[in-house]
This record gives sequence, C-alpha cells and structure tokens, in this order.
Amino acid sequence: MAHNPQGPQGNPDPAGSTQMFRAFVDEAPQGRRAAAPASSSGPRVGLIIGVVLAVVIVAGVAWLALK
Repeated sequence: MAHNPQGPQGNPDPAGSTQMFRAFVDEAPQGRRAAAPASSSGPRVGLIIGVVLAVVIVAGVAWLALK
C-alpha cells in the first residue's frame, strides 16, 4: 500500500506535522537542556523528605498501637 499524505477526505495527515515538530524540538540548543537537571533536584529533595516523614509517622503509629 502506497503512503498517502492525505486522509480519505483530503485532510492533511497529522503525522507529517508531528514529525516536523519532533525534528524542530531535537534541534533545540544544548544550553537549555543542560539547565533542566539542576532544577529537578529541588522536587527530588522534597520527595525524599516526604517519604522519610511518612515512614516516621507510620512507625510512630505502629509503636503506639503495639504499646
């Protein structure tokens, strides 16, 4: 079956636009990508603190329940 860039009603195939968008995004400057990992460390620290706090609370409730 041959590749038809238009749909059955003559509408353009959105896959072509998606491929062009991905090519555009892949050409982004490297400087912007390098800054992204530094900003992700903030939420990661908050997540670790939240998990530790949840474990302490569960341990405290279990200790009170078994007391």
